[in-house]
Amino acid sequence: MSKAFVSLDKGGKRLSKRFIDGSDFERMIAAAAALLKEQVQTVNNLNVFPVPDGDTGTNMNMTLQSGAEQLKQRQSSDLGRSAEVLSKGLLMGARGNSGVILSQLFRGFAKGASGLQEMNTVQFAQALQQGVDTAYQAVVKPVEGTILTVARESAKHAVTVARSTDDFHSFLEEVTRKAQEALARTPDMLPVLKQVGVVDSGGQGLVHVYDGFMNGLRLSYAEESLTVSTLADTPASSEPNLFVASPVQDVGAEAAQRQLDPNAIAFPYDMEFFIRIPSDTELFPEEQLRQQLAAIGDSVLVIADDEFVKVHVHTDTPGEVFNVAIRYGELTGFQLENMRDQHRRLLQDDERDAAVEGDQPEVAPEAVLPDERRAFGMIAVAMGNGIADIFQSLGIDVVLTGGQTMNPSTEDIVQAVEEADADTVYVLPNNSNIILAAEQAKELAKANIIVIPTKTIAQGMSAALAFEDDASAEENENNMLQAMQRVRSGQITNAVRDTQMEGVQIQEGDFIAILDGKIVAAEEQLYEAGRQLLDRMLEQGDEVVTVLTGENAEDGLTAQLSQYVSKQYPSAELEVLQGGQPLYPYLISVE
Repeated sequence: MSKAFVSLDKGGKRLSKRFIDGSDFERMIAAAAALLKEQVQTVNNLNVFPVPDGDTGTNMNMTLQSGAEQLKQRQSSDLGRSAEVLSKGLLMGARGNSGVILSQLFRGFAKGASGLQEMNTVQFAQALQQGVDTAYQAVVKPVEGTILTVARESAKHAVTVARSTDDFHSFLEEVTRKAQEALARTPDMLPVLKQVGVVDSGGQGLVHVYDGFMNGLRLSYAEESLTVSTLADTPASSEPNLFVASPVQDVGAEAAQRQLDPNAIAFPYDMEFFIRIPSDTELFPEEQLRQQLAAIGDSVLVIADDEFVKVHVHTDTPGEVFNVAIRYGELTGFQLENMRDQHRRLLQDDERDAAVEGDQPEVAPEAVLPDERRAFGMIAVAMGNGIADIFQSLGIDVVLTGGQTMNPSTEDIVQAVEEADADTVYVLPNNSNIILAAEQAKELAKANIIVIPTKTIAQGMSAALAFEDDASAEENENNMLQAMQRVRSGQITNAVRDTQMEGVQIQEGDFIAILDGKIVAAEEQLYEAGRQLLDRMLEQGDEVVTVLTGENAEDGLTAQLSQYVSKQYPSAELEVLQGGQPLYPYLISVE
């Protein structure tokens, strides 16, 4: 029986609500998703850089829609369960830095709501604070003047306000007011915001979420029969699927595998099982178990839920793994594969096929058999058919279509990692706004994920070139990190508004040249912007220049820029490739 309490005046008018349950929370999330969807472009327009692909609003909207859709499909009057469902939906659907941070805020909130059928204002405030703590822990270098600041200050105020009011309407009004106040101060914390004359876009998105909470709570007051579907009329599942992973066959890698000695596989037993968490366990020690398993194997995965812990490990001592794991709870759902046997079966299949084929024409083998996992794999995020082809030629196993305005979700990255089908998978985000989602995928994928934090296509290509099949995982990681740091990345695109940045006066419609994330020139003519960018990139005497032409690049202008490089920098080695990327006529790298 719900404890929801509503006081009435003499005329029967609803005045207050002291508790919210899962149904109330569902309405609040649905209303927040609906409001944020309406404000997507407004939030996008607050992005500091005057480029045509600002996407904070898009990312936060798609992330929240994913969580709202999960909540609609798994409705519950239990608030703790509803918060958990939302958290998992947000986790898998998180896109971009703002979306990942939003998912972490509600991940911590779900921990605070765990076990509660209903919440009062004090409990809600504590859950908000736990969400802030979780989000700050997820970000390596938290920056104030962002969504984190708005969340932190509003949660701190919520804890104080909850002590003096048990009415959720008054409570949320105060939380929202404090969030708006913190948002208004973000330009004082980040000079670049004050320079451009905007507030933080992620913080604005969070304020819209809190405003949506107010709208949803009013629906609960009025006891209207609106459902999640009427508020979020476009569920996350109906968004166009722009992030399709494209597997790349690697015949050479398979041929090399066939020459390996099965006995060379150091950890031959591929183990998967579940641990049933004892009912008296308050907090399962995931990291402790992870470290213990890492000492006796590799490819370790430990993910704890409310009732079970999923474990995956490669080892040469299965018994020792079980001895370690059984200390934490009852074991169930065992799967055990001998990878040496799998390798031997592959060789036996080759011999049988050769005997059957006889004089028949030689046919290229398939890339990798379904039950054969390679040691290493690589995935890269890229936009443009030409760039995807280049990455494939560099040995990338899966090219995930995405970039600015098309940030793949955590789930998209996890699926791409599974498609790569390797024990260790290197992820090249090639965009600063995708790195957090890639890091978040680590705890969800079976494979060991190593994120190489590439921020540009040029860095991604350089890192891919540095990969060596016969190097160790650590050696490859170090080599790829060093390679990405040696490249300079340039971009040319159009300005979408008047502004001034980095001492450069910019007019809407100008062609702006960006070097390693900083605007260095703004010109009416594309050629002049390109010339200035090349001069800045080649001032250190680098000699290898690669130009990727976008879908709107003109052949004549490309020829002019090529001639300029040949004349002014005769010792430079120039290569022009068709990238096919949208919005950016030219992407340039110099090494």
